[in-house]
Amino acid sequence: MGMGRPKAELILSTAEHAQLTSFARSRSMPAALSLRARIVLACAAGQANSEVAQRFESTNSTVGKWRRRFVKDRISGLYDEVRPGKPRSIDDERIAALIHKTLHKKPKDGSTHWSVRTAAADSGISKSSVQRYFQLFGLKPHRTKSFKLSTDAFFIEKLRAVVGLYLNPPDNALVLCVDEKSQCQALERTQPMLPLGLGYVEGVTHDYKRHGTTTLFAALDMQNGTVLADCKPRHRHQEFLAFLRSIEANVPAQMDIHLIVDNYSTHKHAKVKAWLARRPHWHIHFTPTYSSWLNMVERFFALITEKAIRRGSFSSVKDLVHKIDHFVSQYNKNCSPFTWTATADSILEKLDRLTSRISGTGH
Repeated sequence: MGMGRPKAELILSTAEHAQLTSFARSRSMPAALSLRARIVLACAAGQANSEVAQRFESTNSTVGKWRRRFVKDRISGLYDEVRPGKPRSIDDERIAALIHKTLHKKPKDGSTHWSVRTAAADSGISKSSVQRYFQLFGLKPHRTKSFKLSTDAFFIEKLRAVVGLYLNPPDNALVLCVDEKSQCQALERTQPMLPLGLGYVEGVTHDYKRHGTTTLFAALDMQNGTVLADCKPRHRHQEFLAFLRSIEANVPAQMDIHLIVDNYSTHKHAKVKAWLARRPHWHIHFTPTYSSWLNMVERFFALITEKAIRRGSFSSVKDLVHKIDHFVSQYNKNCSPFTWTATADSILEKLDRLTSRISGTGH
């Protein structure tokens, strides 16, 4: 009886056995690579090619191929070889020119930014290739991101003071984030809303009747997340003082109170300063200019706008105020405090990265 060709001896090192076992058990690697690893492991265990082929529903030639490839090149031999294909039709110089023009020049037609189609027409590269290169280099010329750099000379000091209150609030003291949401409009839709249904969203008319505005004053307690709110018809120092008196009436007497406010002129009025000067246990902390994001009450304003104001329809200012008060009272029943996690140093590092990126752009 004839004998087949002798097979090269297949012996695995401990490291190779461990890596092949990992390949064979992996759920994230390509299925073909996992199968090849299982074939090699079976061959290393002494099984004949025919047995291995039957076990993995393959062929003798396939098992023999991967046995030989492993013996010759070890684990690297199990990966697919680079197959010949169509040569690149777009060289590096054309790609570099496309990226440079997208970053540093504007379209000649007066557009403010490039699109895939305009960049393709200008460069002579196909739209699909331009899309692929934009994605590869992370270019999104159709998008913008708003920002505003603070010009406050004491930005770092104010930043550290406010963030310090968030991360390490003083004992036996109240930290309140205070601000106003002005110009809350009482808008009434011209037609009744269409209710939400299966397969379609709630419908609202695009036009509305204006019934006036109100200003929402709010103080967010950083410790427990409750909000003291009051709606007033105007936004002056008189209304702000009235709101401070409302806060004073709702907190324990002589408790240290730290107010975090922005730089609006109402907060710095002479009468407000005089009122605070007569109360030495009240401490006011101003956020840096153009840094309203530092005031945590802005998060509550975003919440009430999204859930109670933007999609509402109000027949009058009184109706708007009533619904705001109702939302606040219900919110305080189940509220939880917002948690500030960023340190002052991490914010300054992020700002340093931004200024480094825009260095030389005129800012």
